[in-house]
Amino acid sequence: MAIDDAIERSWRSNLLLRVDQLAFKLERLFNFTSGMVILALMFLAVLQVLGRKVFNFPVRGYVDWVEFSMAIFAFLGIAYCQRLGGHIRMELLIGQFVGRMRWILETISTLIAMFIISVLMWFAYEHFLRAWVIGDSTMDIELPIWPGKLIVVIAFISLIARLLIQLAGFVRLIIYPEAEPIGIPQIPTVDEQAQHEIDVGLAGEQEKVVVGGRAGARAEAD
Repeated sequence: MAIDDAIERSWRSNLLLRVDQLAFKLERLFNFTSGMVILALMFLAVLQVLGRKVFNFPVRGYVDWVEFSMAIFAFLGIAYCQRLGGHIRMELLIGQFVGRMRWILETISTLIAMFIISVLMWFAYEHFLRAWVIGDSTMDIELPIWPGKLIVVIAFISLIARLLIQLAGFVRLIIYPEAEPIGIPQIPTVDEQAQHEIDVGLAGEQEKVVVGGRAGARAEAD
């Protein structure tokens, strides 16, 4: 019986790991797209400044393009950030618990987050549908607004999928508290963050010493 339970846990863990990896690939693609949009906006801003100040010929519809792009870089990477645990978290209560109780609280908070995101996704879909039906557009060059609203819906769907994976990971840890965490963000504690900053600082000082020593050796050789 114990052997069968171990095999079952291994099979479920491997399945959760594969789903997590596949979802993370899509999330990285979304995040990369957001970064490319930000980069494109930077070049567009340079063209706008040069065109207006130097050639007296600004980019037509610049504000419209910025408004259209905001939905991409503001929402498309939220599932990627959730996977890495990059969102602001209030851990005054949860951080005081360890083991099974910690994972129970994480499960409850994940369920609450899924409910909130589901409500937001529903209203975002209604806004997209209304913009699609009436043909809503921007004021200047009349860019259609519905693609940006659709991107918000897609971003919320990806976030719901990520929260589902994390929910499965937390439930698994409730059942098997000693198991290896899979599909959940690994958030360092305050002590771990402080130690990481110390290690980075020491590494930087050692690099300065090595570079300084090499420069001194070259000076003596010259």
